[in-house]
Amino acid sequence: MKTDEIDKIIAEALEAEKKKKTHKGKPLSTHNGNRIAAIRKILNIVFIIGFIAAIIIYFVFPEQKILFFSIGFGALALKIVEFFLRFMF
Repeated sequence: MKTDEIDKIIAEALEAEKKKKTHKGKPLSTHNGNRIAAIRKILNIVFIIGFIAAIIIYFVFPEQKILFFSIGFGALALKIVEFFLRFMF
């Protein structure tokens, strides 16, 4: 094999690897991706705050089970939304 043929094979392999690192034909580091990442961070922070609040309510007010479950499931719903954002975009 000549060096030109080897260089062509390497260039094709690099191009194929570059295409694998894109999502739906777009590079992963687009402006929209940064916006989704920011939304995901906010949702994660709110989830953690909600989860901690639910645990505090569980131990401080053991008779308030409805409040505990409401806050806990609300935090869980936010986490599910964040989960779908991670894999959809």
